[in-house]
Amino acid sequence: MAGRGVNGPAGLDAHLVVRRPGFTLDAALSADAGEVVALLGPNGAGKTTALRALAGLIALDDGRILLDGRRLDDASTRRFVPPEQRRIGVVFQDYLLFPHLSALENVAFGPRCRGVQRGAARARAAELLDRVGLAEHARKKPRQLSGGQAQRVALARALATDPQLLLLDEPLAALDARTRLDTRAHLRGHLSGHRGPTVLVTHDPLDAMMLADRLVILEEGRVVQTGDAATITSRPRTDYVARLVGLNLYRGHADGDLVRLTDDFALTTASPQRGDVFVAFPPAAVALYAARPDGSPRNTWRATVAAVSRHGDAVRIELTGPITAAADVTQGAAAQLGLEPGRQVWASLKATEATSYPA
Repeated sequence: MAGRGVNGPAGLDAHLVVRRPGFTLDAALSADAGEVVALLGPNGAGKTTALRALAGLIALDDGRILLDGRRLDDASTRRFVPPEQRRIGVVFQDYLLFPHLSALENVAFGPRCRGVQRGAARARAAELLDRVGLAEHARKKPRQLSGGQAQRVALARALATDPQLLLLDEPLAALDARTRLDTRAHLRGHLSGHRGPTVLVTHDPLDAMMLADRLVILEEGRVVQTGDAATITSRPRTDYVARLVGLNLYRGHADGDLVRLTDDFALTTASPQRGDVFVAFPPAAVALYAARPDGSPRNTWRATVAAVSRHGDAVRIELTGPITAAADVTQGAAAQLGLEPGRQVWASLKATEATSYPA
């Protein structure tokens, strides 16, 4: 999607610094015209703070915000453009539709506030409601709409003023699982029609990967990784990202295909490297045995079962030992091996299943 709208907005270029007691957001963020960027991270990472700063709801303590070449915030010159003067559309987590207005009037509200005549504003609203598939619901009040319908009205309202930047704060969080699935698919199509950049805040990796062109991972107010979904999922750089995408992750020192993780433990990998590296492998790649396996695979170690839990159709085994690792086995294998906390097992990992890459 990046690169759409060659003659449209130039995009977003921001360095956001917001200081609060015990917490500082210090993050560079950019988005091209037509690009959807997802801010992903754990609770307290600074995602919503970043969104509020972009919207002008809080001022920067340092840094800058440029949108389509226009400087909205610049802490060095104390420039601050108030929210109502920014061409930014926002979809809030709870949508915040006006309960006393119809869907049509909710969407027409923004253009009316900008001086558009009532008839033209309603025509624009009707066009957008039709675009999001809600033309027949135009006269309904928010209480008469389903969660998915309310989400689409909120999106239409955000688009009604032709924003240069679209901000979405957990736009699917208020929906049940079934509605979320359907709405996610529709939302992706609607976002593709927005010529400017879009910044999506979410804690759900599936929302991020399905809706965004690029992911920006925030932890403790800092950007720790950025890239497309394939890069993030195959090469995580923090424990949070590794857990998010379901991988075991370690940092070590490589000498060829051997990566030393501790003084006493090393793994053989399929990708020779030199220097500091990350090693990642999926829990399903770890095989467990009651006794040392025949043939002595190159990556074999004694481990102790620390915890056992259901994980989809598999059983997730948390292991301690020379390294802490997660292993996924079938229910039959878990029963046959008698896997329970405290049980001693042998773990093995094929070198071809372990990927190493520069740290």
